Amino acid sequence: MVPTRKARGTCSAFGGSTDTCYTLRRRALMSEAQVIHRDPEILGGTPIFVGTRVPVQALFDYLEGQHSLDEFLDDFPSVTRSQAIAVLEQARELVVSGAGAA
Repeated sequence: MVPTRKARGTCSAFGGSTDTCYTLRRRALMSEAQVIHRDPEILGGTPIFVGTRVPVQALFDYLEGQHSLDEFLDDFPSVTRSQAIAVLEQARELVVSGAGAA
């Protein structure tokens, strides 16, 4: 979900002010090295959220299964909202940047 600005200073993705939207968007742009970790000793090298044992794939599985981001975060409290948003932003950037190459 990409935060977008709506009229009257709100952020459509997060239901907050544009300041909140800007802060969350800035945090979402954290580099992959700060958000995703791979270690052959942890879950066989499966990409996980930094500082957790939660596979990044779990986020996509939740969203694919029609669950909200809040439900995912409730079920995986070791993952921060900014980490989850950063992963989604990175995925979006990969898709968008790759779309022109086709």
